[in-house]
Amino acid sequence: MARPSKCCLILEVVAGTFLLFICSAAAQISPGPLSRAHQSLNGTTNCTTCHRLGAGEANFKCLDCHAEIATRLINRKGLHATYHLNPNSSKECVSCHSEHNGETFPIVKWDPKTFDHRQTGYILEGNHVGLACEKCHSADKVSPSERATIKVKDLNRTFLGISPACVTCHQDEHKGRLGINCLQCHNYQEWKTIKVEQFDHTKTRYPLTGLHAQVSCQKCHTPGPDNKPHYVGIPFSLCSDCHSDPHRGSFAQGCQTCHNTGGWKRVSPEAVSQRFDHSKTKYPLLGKHTTVDCIQCHGGGDFKKPLAFQQCMDCHKPDPHNGQFTKRPTGAECASCHTVDGWKPSKFTVKDHASSAYPLQGGHARLQCAQCHIPKGKDTLFKVKFQRCADCHSDQHAGQFAAAPYLNACDQCHNLEGYQPSTFTLARHKQTHFILTGGHIAVPCSDCHKESTEFTPKPAVIYHWQNLSCISCHTDPHRGQFKQRMLQVRAGGAPVGCEACHSTKSWKELSSFDHSKTSFPLLGTHRATACIDCHKPQNMSAKLIDADFKTAPTSCEECHQDIHGRQFAKGEKTPCADCHNSVKWKPSLFDHDTRTTFSLLGAHRNVRCEGCHKLTRVMGDKTVLFYKPTPKDCAACHGSSIPAKPTN
Repeated sequence: MARPSKCCLILEVVAGTFLLFICSAAAQISPGPLSRAHQSLNGTTNCTTCHRLGAGEANFKCLDCHAEIATRLINRKGLHATYHLNPNSSKECVSCHSEHNGETFPIVKWDPKTFDHRQTGYILEGNHVGLACEKCHSADKVSPSERATIKVKDLNRTFLGISPACVTCHQDEHKGRLGINCLQCHNYQEWKTIKVEQFDHTKTRYPLTGLHAQVSCQKCHTPGPDNKPHYVGIPFSLCSDCHSDPHRGSFAQGCQTCHNTGGWKRVSPEAVSQRFDHSKTKYPLLGKHTTVDCIQCHGGGDFKKPLAFQQCMDCHKPDPHNGQFTKRPTGAECASCHTVDGWKPSKFTVKDHASSAYPLQGGHARLQCAQCHIPKGKDTLFKVKFQRCADCHSDQHAGQFAAAPYLNACDQCHNLEGYQPSTFTLARHKQTHFILTGGHIAVPCSDCHKESTEFTPKPAVIYHWQNLSCISCHTDPHRGQFKQRMLQVRAGGAPVGCEACHSTKSWKELSSFDHSKTSFPLLGTHRATACIDCHKPQNMSAKLIDADFKTAPTSCEECHQDIHGRQFAKGEKTPCADCHNSVKWKPSLFDHDTRTTFSLLGAHRNVRCEGCHKLTRVMGDKTVLFYKPTPKDCAACHGSSIPAKPTN
């Protein structure tokens, strides 16, 4: 093969350069091929079909072509209107619909499983939820008026043009007789469930009143010749158009003379009084009888049949009292206790009750009948037992008085005037096992006799105690300090309890307590000392009751301060008892002859201590007399005036 000439190579380079320029120019004019929907617009000659020429930012003509979308934007209707787009600009279309990405690129991106249909303006409810899109959005359901505005050739691919009216998808079973608003009677959940309350029957020629408002539609709107319920041409001017005559022609004036739509069996008393005067019969209607439905007396609707009415029992039977009054002079005749004005209240009064076997007295006279004669309909008892209080009254004391001598006889402590106050007096309390003395006499009953939970099934006030000791009522304020003393027994064998120290006269009266029987008998001036001076309350309390009586001091120095400035101390304590006793503090018991080296002889025995012991020291805020050192020489006290000893 011959090598190409230099001229040929130059031509090839020029041709290659031109081709590269053409390709580069085309790439600058078109960013890429269009999608399948816009294939007919491919090519540089069709750019102005979608784009407006001019400097500045991109300008599009989407709404010029998609006029059906533009119209819906102007009318603020449909999905695109919810995005608040400018109906005069296509600029925002490219935010969701991108082009020049190739033939297979989807311009519309959406997922039918997650799409919120509320954005279209039509909410899917009830049985509409979950339907496939194509069940509603199909070509056969696009309205004729919308077909001309939709440019999509295959109407099965558009979501426009579907009317929200029910008849768009559902066949009108009423053939247009009730209009196109199906929702006035039906709902989205169940087609056969009629919303009668939403259909205003009062706007028809036959408003529904009384019980007619409760009748199902099918009862009147029966199938017509087409086997479909018919809603027009139904006769309704006469009751007999729907109802048969139960009186078999006895009343020619018509049903509405005595009846109304409130109920067939309920005859209107007003209508009867206007058209039929019952007072001209042998039995005028009075009181409650005027409100009784005719059918209650005229059974079966036979008004010509004679009725017995001489006695109440002719109609009111069986005897509602089960024959409890048949032995009365008037027998079981109702009129002796009741009137035609009402079954209640009874005419039987407290005064009438006095003629019975149980006259009502005191509080019983104020009771309502139903409190003794418990209402139980025909089983209500009027012949009740009354010999014992317990025949009517339950035992409120949980059997505490069931045994002798009380035998649950309420009248031993109560009377007919009232349950409270009790007739049990202080004098009668002396007959019990606990005689009230001292301060107990002034204590209200309820302070001791309180409600206790030891009774079942419900609490009751306690009157009998197994243990009558003080602690049955009083808590031990001493926290068991005197337990052994309280366990001591009386002559009868019962423990003395609190009375080992106290009496019922007064809690503060302690004459029963003998301090001499303790480990610290009170002698001398200790007898006049207040208890709280030795038995100090704990925790800064000022009450003797808070004291710990077991820890009271027993030695002098534990109570008394050392007034001698520790000059007689032995170790850490000064033993006061070496010089003093509890009888009296002065004079001291100090034995100067045996305990010192200076015996008091002669006139010295009558000299006061301070006559020789004159040394003092100030300790704190007190001046203390010190006994050591004290001079022993005569001159130290008497000076030079000491007489000379006689010589033999």
